[in-house]
Amino acid sequence: MKLSGIRVLDLSVFLPGPHLSMMMADHGAEVIKIEAPGDGDPGRHIGLGQGGHTTFFRNANRGKKSVVLNLKDPAARDALLELSETADVFIEAFRPGVVKRLGVDYEAVSSRNPRIVYASISAFGQTGPNRDLPAHDLAVEALSGVLSVNLGGDGQPAMPGIPAADMAASLMTFGGIMMALLGRERTGRGDYLDISMQDSLMAWLPNVLGPVFVEKRAPVPQEERTWGGAAFYRIYRTRDGRHVVLGAQELKFVRNLLGELGRLDLVELAERGPGPHQQPLVDYLQAQFETRTQAEWVEWFRGRDIGFAPVRNLREAFDDDHVRERGMLLLDPEGIEHLGVPIRFKEEPGLPRFDVPSQGQHNDAVFGAPRRKDSQAD
Repeated sequence: MKLSGIRVLDLSVFLPGPHLSMMMADHGAEVIKIEAPGDGDPGRHIGLGQGGHTTFFRNANRGKKSVVLNLKDPAARDALLELSETADVFIEAFRPGVVKRLGVDYEAVSSRNPRIVYASISAFGQTGPNRDLPAHDLAVEALSGVLSVNLGGDGQPAMPGIPAADMAASLMTFGGIMMALLGRERTGRGDYLDISMQDSLMAWLPNVLGPVFVEKRAPVPQEERTWGGAAFYRIYRTRDGRHVVLGAQELKFVRNLLGELGRLDLVELAERGPGPHQQPLVDYLQAQFETRTQAEWVEWFRGRDIGFAPVRNLREAFDDDHVRERGMLLLDPEGIEHLGVPIRFKEEPGLPRFDVPSQGQHNDAVFGAPRRKDSQAD
């Protein structure tokens, strides 16, 4: 597999760091999860579970080894530093300054292993006036401006459906680590990554910043093409109280649907772009969608070249034949469901290991193993 032979030490908890290191484990990396004594990763205790592990923890930590170290103990710190001499990647997600106090910061680790790729993930980064603010995903989404455009039916900011800041940071860190490992092949040295959840999330906004950058104002979400200001990029309610979306506003799709409905006279509203002038088109389409159930609309749209989709719940989504054929729902030998592997190589595909480590399960195996000489500094 692509990452076979890569050893990762992961001190992070919750979601961004564990998720990215699990992606590495799925593609062959040896990931050693460093947990504190006591409860360990809080993900072990959040939400429903089966087979001895929560679904949260299983979906971010399969295929890893777990060791318990109390890094406030000098002996444990020294054990981690020695272990880092055998590693390729080091991930931490403490608040800025914590690893320095613990004696396992980049300077301490890279002095033992100059080839190390060391990634620090935090809410706001290692520099700047907000670096020390405590924050999880919701607060980062709020301060990033993203929550202000995530509106409910009452026009007020609504709870986000996915932990976008967490996942953006996970993917940015994953990409940064891959680049640093590639660069190391050229230079022989590793590097340090300072990844901010806020930076990562704001970098996901390139297509919606016209009003912000050009007109120096906050956008009005209901008038923007991405957030409901376009009739053909919008959610509609059906007769049975479920929902569908029109999810493509190219004019060929507009003409295809309005032609089928006998209302080509409304095309010009879409041709003028998003905004309040499209309200008559929105009202017409809403009235039409309320004449059939969601299932009836699915059948009506079948075979028609129009950007359309039913709004599924998550259970329906994972039960979909396409999702299953793509391998995004996997079953382990006990019949427990797992997330699939989204990065699909033709050669050396990922191979998720369904074993989920108990806390400290691999202390003896890891600290009793001989040191890998091939990962030492040149």
